[in-house]
Amino acid sequence: MTLPAGFAHVLLALGMPVLMVGLVNRTKAMWAGRKGPPLMQLGWDLLRLMRKRPVLSVVATPLFRTGAWVVLAASMLAAMIAPNLGRFAPLEFNHDFVFFAYTLALARIFLMLSAMDVGSAFEAMGAAREASFTAFVEPALFLLVGTAGVVTGHASFAGLIGHLHQAESFRWLAPPLIVVLFILLQAEASRVPVDDPSTHLELTMIHEVMILDHSGPELAAMQYAAALKMTIYAGLVAALLNPFDPLAAPLACVLFSACAMAGVAVVVGCTESLVARLRMRLVPRYLMLASALAALCLAGAGWLTRP
Repeated sequence: MTLPAGFAHVLLALGMPVLMVGLVNRTKAMWAGRKGPPLMQLGWDLLRLMRKRPVLSVVATPLFRTGAWVVLAASMLAAMIAPNLGRFAPLEFNHDFVFFAYTLALARIFLMLSAMDVGSAFEAMGAAREASFTAFVEPALFLLVGTAGVVTGHASFAGLIGHLHQAESFRWLAPPLIVVLFILLQAEASRVPVDDPSTHLELTMIHEVMILDHSGPELAAMQYAAALKMTIYAGLVAALLNPFDPLAAPLACVLFSACAMAGVAVVVGCTESLVARLRMRLVPRYLMLASALAALCLAGAGWLTRP
């Protein structure tokens, strides 16, 4: 790992979540005819929450407070494995995409455990929905990785995603794979149409209902972790398209990734402004669409690369 590329990756992965949320909110405000909050509003909100004293339920155990920091730590670890700069990631080894997937799964487990620890029926309902809906995420992710593996022959996450654009079949593989990553972003980051982060009706919430009892620094950790997950998948979309080598041309690579991730945030904001949230019974079908598209890509890649 070279120091400039590693520093650029860490700075991009940990700094973009605040800007990503700001771009989403500003885009939604423009569609509504409003000025909207400042682009860095999430950063000020996180600082404000860090200075507050948390209010805890009388039935909460130490697991409740610990869970928020495990969710944040697991999300940050996943961000170090995700190749936001294309062919490079600070933590890179063979089959690291398996570790990446189950690091995010660990974050989901502790998110659900924290929600159930306070004994709230509403939060337990959100945890059940989270477990049900995100079960459709991992098959789509591994089918996507399998497609990249068939085409590129690499075994690491950075090699799979970063070299995919060099393949002859990239032109027809890229659009459906970008759609798959965008659906996974909506599921992991709890965005419309899978979930609505701005809703206040407990009966329709998934992620937000699970953090109702969090406050102060723990709430800040949960909010930043959710923004970080959106940034991770936006970074994967950018890495899929990034033609620059992060070791040979780090500045061009970083600028392209940042602009592409900002573009994904604008698309998320437009989607949330123009598309209504799906009914609960339709969410699994929507998430299965990602698996179906990834499976078709895997079958097509296997057919084209047959001897």
